[in-house]
Amino acid sequence: MTFYPVMLSIWGVLAVVVAALFLYRTSLTRDEDDQIYLDDAFQHEKAAQEAIIAKVNKIEPALRISLWAAGTVTVLLVVVYFWSLIAEFVK
Repeated sequence: MTFYPVMLSIWGVLAVVVAALFLYRTSLTRDEDDQIYLDDAFQHEKAAQEAIIAKVNKIEPALRISLWAAGTVTVLLVVVYFWSLIAEFVK
């Protein structure tokens, strides 16, 4: 059964991608403030916060897709594992 090791490898790569995207998003949002700047004197801070939000919004679809892919591969691995386990008992 060479299918299972290949799927485990794919799952491992997806897990690393998800972890890397989470770490990158965390490092971006570390400097994000939860304030609203109403005065024009703080335009540079507002621009910096908008740049952070733009970067986070840019990686959000990739993170969502990789999470769905990792979840799908996880479910597939569990189904294949139990299928092979049941097939072993049926023999």
